[in-house]
Amino acid sequence: MAANGDLESRGVAKHRGNYSSSAYAAAAPAPSYYEPAGERQWTAWIVPMFVVANVAIFIVTMFVNDCPKHHNALGGCVARFLGRFSFQPLRENPLFGPSSSTLLKLGALQWEKVVNQHQGWRLVTCVWLHAGVIHLLANMLSLVFIGIRLEQQFGFVRIGVIYLLSGFGGSVLSSLFIRNNISVGASGALFGLLGAMLSELITNWTIYSNKAAALITLLVIIVINLAVGILPHVDNFAHIGGFLTGILLGFLLLLRPQFGWMEHRNLPPGSQVKSKHKMYQYVLWLVSLILLVVGYVVGLVMLFRGENGNDHCHWCHYVSCVPTSRWNCN
Repeated sequence: MAANGDLESRGVAKHRGNYSSSAYAAAAPAPSYYEPAGERQWTAWIVPMFVVANVAIFIVTMFVNDCPKHHNALGGCVARFLGRFSFQPLRENPLFGPSSSTLLKLGALQWEKVVNQHQGWRLVTCVWLHAGVIHLLANMLSLVFIGIRLEQQFGFVRIGVIYLLSGFGGSVLSSLFIRNNISVGASGALFGLLGAMLSELITNWTIYSNKAAALITLLVIIVINLAVGILPHVDNFAHIGGFLTGILLGFLLLLRPQFGWMEHRNLPPGSQVKSKHKMYQYVLWLVSLILLVVGYVVGLVMLFRGENGNDHCHWCHYVSCVPTSRWNCN
């Protein structure tokens, strides 16, 4: 969530989370495919560990926040029976969470601190912070629904790498376009998993049976979640950065052997598959690797040179917020 030290001059960090993601991600169908004998089914543990880590960090955040210790002109703490774990006034943070100053102290993303104060570590730490209980629940439900199935199919190493690098990619793009607010949340990493699901379906297209229905459903889910990002106080640049990173990583890491490869030794010589992957899979792999490396290098160089992405794209601010008569994006 991102914030200008306050939410519409009221003091809450603006979040990256999208409240619809958990609801829609659960509806994403797993396309059926021919599963050859001997293909390994992994036990998911890294995704549950990510959930535990995010919850533990939020508890630490609320401990450090210690709302009752600080006088607040916007009202009293919410759920005071929780003691130092009670929440900031709802006028300050309607997501039932800490103050913006606490989030900034613990590693929230802010352009000024990343570039001018050389605190590049915030590009990573911000992914593990959440602006409130609602923000945390939405993201963790989404992570469970999306991540566990992917980890069962592809293992903890590949899914862990996609999650972490997508979160980092989301942070880089967010920093390039958002200067005056702070940003926290795992939504960039979650959108990376969605992007990886899309590229996995595309690169392994020939082995799936109900692929058209799965592709349409997945695209609808992605469009709906990205559309939520045009609302105020949602960091859609983190969503898009994570999503694009996830797509490229999916082409790199989630390749499956083409149909018949696992059984080629048992087939007659004339019908054996000679290559483990199809040519288009190799092409997508190479193009994705080049784009990923170039994207990271260009993005980081621009960021630490202090360049503003909005100077190179004058309409891009509409990607993260579209002003209407009901809200002001400033």
